[in-house]
Amino acid sequence: MIVLPPAMGPAALRRLAPQVAKASASSPAAMAARAFHQSASKNTFFTSRIVPRVASNTAYASKFPSASLMSRIAGASRSYHQQAPVAAAGQASTMRKLLVGGAIFGGTLVVTNIMFNRETRDDGGMPVYEREYLNNTFLHTGLGIGIIAMTARQMIQSGFVYRIMMANPWVVGIGGMALSFGTMIGTRMIDPDNYVPKYALWTAFNATQAAFVAPMLAFVPGALLARAGLYTVAMMGSISIVGATAKQEKYLYLGGPLLAGCAIVLASGLAPLVIPATAVRALAFTENIWLWGGLAVFGGFTLYDVQKVLHHARLAERGVMKRDPVNESISLELDFINIFIRMVQILMMQQNRRK
Repeated sequence: MIVLPPAMGPAALRRLAPQVAKASASSPAAMAARAFHQSASKNTFFTSRIVPRVASNTAYASKFPSASLMSRIAGASRSYHQQAPVAAAGQASTMRKLLVGGAIFGGTLVVTNIMFNRETRDDGGMPVYEREYLNNTFLHTGLGIGIIAMTARQMIQSGFVYRIMMANPWVVGIGGMALSFGTMIGTRMIDPDNYVPKYALWTAFNATQAAFVAPMLAFVPGALLARAGLYTVAMMGSISIVGATAKQEKYLYLGGPLLAGCAIVLASGLAPLVIPATAVRALAFTENIWLWGGLAVFGGFTLYDVQKVLHHARLAERGVMKRDPVNESISLELDFINIFIRMVQILMMQQNRRK
């Protein structure tokens, strides 16, 4: 900035004019003004052009930020309208699964009643003590299945399942069976009044069952697992109603035949270890026995176990034995697991055929 002396004439001012112009041009105020005008000429906020509502050109959208914003809004609205049919299809699929589950429940109930339950109870219905004992048993069964599900999920997330799969299968199989039978026998032998050791061994038994189920659950989609669980609950629920409303001790004779059928199903499950891979028909036959024969056998075990629970309730009411819903729930848990595994395999086969 140039400071002029107070006494200076017009001639002296004309001589100093170039210096004044040069100094004013290099002043901070002038530089700020030029920067403001240059930025204003480049900024679209100061332009008078009209931006179209939808900018489909990428270069144009990058040149005009407001246009890119409008294009994103338009794209979001289009994606919203495209997702609406997808949501409707998902609701229809969920409704279809619920209808299939209801059909399994109703169909199993009707067929089992027609085939086995022609004679109902003649003692005026289920007494209160039987109902309470049966409800307590099913409560422990649901709790045990929940422990198995949560333990299996934790095994998958922690990577324990993959370490099991990389180990020697014979060691894992034999060791797992030994732990499973050991914890089950230990749970049954402990008196029901000793709550802490009994529930501790029962939890350990459920953990061993989770170790058996977790390798399968690690590679099956969650939606398919939910469907298999729904169908298993529908099947076991309908059979349980038949067993609870049937005549007293009507199905207790099924214990021996069901054990024989279970042995056949177990042998069919071990058949691939003995039969060569070239015997396709034999392997397919044993697989059908494992799947459909297993469903029939463990459905029969559910019927037998429900009537056994009611029989034990009557014995406990007379003081012959103690009430022990933990022991009763073990049998129903095994029924649920075996039916659930076969439901998963059947649904996986159907899904592979559709592909």
